[in-house]
Amino acid sequence: MFVLDSRLQQDTIALGDFPLSRLLLMNDAQYPWFILVPRRADVSEIFQLAPDEQQELWREATHLAEVLKDTFKADKMNVANLGNVVSQLHMHVIVRRRDDAAWPGPVWGRHPARPYTAEELLAVRGKLRMALGDGFRFEE
Repeated sequence: MFVLDSRLQQDTIALGDFPLSRLLLMNDAQYPWFILVPRRADVSEIFQLAPDEQQELWREATHLAEVLKDTFKADKMNVANLGNVVSQLHMHVIVRRRDDAAWPGPVWGRHPARPYTAEELLAVRGKLRMALGDGFRFEE
């Protein structure tokens, strides 16, 4: 049974689901920082997914990155799978702009997180509702 890692649960806002992955928003308004977590139990590495699920994860990550690049006017998209702190398989998809707080360095641990206000969160959800399409189911 799929259970979201407690650290991801604590640091993110659940937005909804793609066919394979739960989409989370890192609760740091300095960057449009999204995380895909395949809804599979006890998986820490991409190779532990079935081959068709590996392909689906890449499709979801690619689709999300394309949508985010246009929607949030990215200068660069960072897509990463690390898992050194949180071992549950998850993929970061981060919108980077030359004027963001950490540019050109990594976003991890660069500055204390600034949680989203209710208005900012509503704006992010609104942008995604218009851009993600039918393959995504929003959490209400």
